[in-house]
Amino acid sequence: MTKYLIPVLFLFLSVSSYAQTLLKLPQVSSRANLTYTIGVTNITLNYGAPGVKNREVWGKLVPYGKVWRAGANEATTIRFSTDVRISQENIPAGTYTLYVLPVDSSNWTFILSKQKGLWGTDGYDQKQDQVRIPYSPKSSSFHETLQYSMQDLTPTSGRLVLHWADKKLEVPIRVESHSQTMKLIKDSLSIAKPNDWNVLAQAVNYLIQQNLDHEQALQWVNKSIKIEENFYNTWLKAKLLAQKNEYSEALELNKKAQRLGKQAKESYEPYAAEIEDAAVLWKEKRFAVN
Repeated sequence: MTKYLIPVLFLFLSVSSYAQTLLKLPQVSSRANLTYTIGVTNITLNYGAPGVKNREVWGKLVPYGKVWRAGANEATTIRFSTDVRISQENIPAGTYTLYVLPVDSSNWTFILSKQKGLWGTDGYDQKQDQVRIPYSPKSSSFHETLQYSMQDLTPTSGRLVLHWADKKLEVPIRVESHSQTMKLIKDSLSIAKPNDWNVLAQAVNYLIQQNLDHEQALQWVNKSIKIEENFYNTWLKAKLLAQKNEYSEALELNKKAQRLGKQAKESYEPYAAEIEDAAVLWKEKRFAVN
């Protein structure tokens, strides 16, 4: 009895080990993981990229009237690191499963589902949709492999483009970059060290670039100077006052920035030409204002 038991036991263990061993094999459709940034918002796409392979895609391989995985294999996902707006819909930050419903050749529906971890459309539940937004696909040059991209990126917007075969779907995405950036700045300032003049200077520089919230910028730059007065934060205050057309005060600070810069020649050098050119320009503008 025992002599038969040992081979059977060995066979059972071998089969069990085999059943638990999963090989990672190449998939027919490659997987892509892409991240784009609009302002301070990261948008990450993960999708399978099927090929046309001489097949009729629209209305055949991708039938009309049925929700499509908009990719291959595992469901396509899209992640927004902050809230975004698509059409007139506010989309909270998070990860969504992306589907498309091609109603017919000229009417499609863009779908973001709160469901996660699905294989294609298996288990899809319309009740879990975050949004359904109608769009019309556009004719395009032929594209063998399905591809997603973000195009026409600006600090506040971009277009999500799905391109496959002879059609493409464009979905405009907008973000509230300034409010989101200000939140990040204030979060950073709340945890900054008390003697960190530079983080305040960076915040001021952002507001100067945007030409916004001058009073807030003035508070921050004065606090930065109080911690440690140097050519850089003095120069920022000069630029801030110049934006408010206060050229006389800006010129005095410009001169001071140049004096302080001579004490830190290496770090001052990259800014020297800009600071000195501004002094000439502000003198002209001061007379124009007066």
